[in-house]
Amino acid sequence: MADLKAMSYDLRKNVVDMIVEGKGGHIGGDMSVIDTLIALYFDAMNVGPENMDDPDRDRFVMSKGHCVEALYAVLAAKGFFPIEEVIANFSKFGSKYIGHPNNKLPGIEMNSGSLGHGLPVATGMALAGKMDARDYRVYTVMGDGELAEGSVWEGAMAASHYKLDNLCAVVDRNRLQISGNTEDVMAHDDLHERFKSFGWNVIDVADGNDIDQLIAAFAEAKTVKGKPTVLIANTVKGCGSSVMENKAAWHHKVPTAEEYEQIIKDFADRKGALS
Repeated sequence: MADLKAMSYDLRKNVVDMIVEGKGGHIGGDMSVIDTLIALYFDAMNVGPENMDDPDRDRFVMSKGHCVEALYAVLAAKGFFPIEEVIANFSKFGSKYIGHPNNKLPGIEMNSGSLGHGLPVATGMALAGKMDARDYRVYTVMGDGELAEGSVWEGAMAASHYKLDNLCAVVDRNRLQISGNTEDVMAHDDLHERFKSFGWNVIDVADGNDIDQLIAAFAEAKTVKGKPTVLIANTVKGCGSSVMENKAAWHHKVPTAEEYEQIIKDFADRKGALS
């Protein structure tokens, strides 16, 4: 567990390097969601380069596809492709490492980024698994701003109707979107009761940037039968550096040289505090 927590700061640095090199990226949401991705790929999910074509592998859909930098960093750490290649080529003309998930790359199940699509597609994947008597689980991560899309709730209804207990969704609940606070733009509280009313099992993760809490929540979700599960992960946008934390302006931003220096120092200090 200590290794995964330390890894989270190394991968945060990789994300920032990608964004600086590519001259763009959704840095704030990357920082809030990266711990969820680490918990999934290094504990909860049965998937890796060695079994990525196995029909019984677990599936993951990055519904908040604009935060692809975090996904690339985690997939690289898992061994799907070299991180040096990603950093050098991210978001450049002709590159396969584009600004939203690209299923031409190993380990990526679907192109995403048009918000509201991840949960409906993941619902279809989970239903297919039930119909084919497969043993895999399906995971998807959504942003909280994305929940204003009606297709999310159509997917939620279908998942409950078909009792898809092989489906687990995560809401990256950082409470900030490009246009400000989610509760000002399109209020979502109480999300727990809302998903519960749609027939879902709901797990509240008090600190969605705590890998211990996330791993425990994913383990609990696997025990639930007869209904899908959603984790409401209460995260901090820009988590990892006081330069970025809880600031809507960092939804999509490239740090200056001075900001970069401070951000990397913050990562190193917080990683050092773990030991």
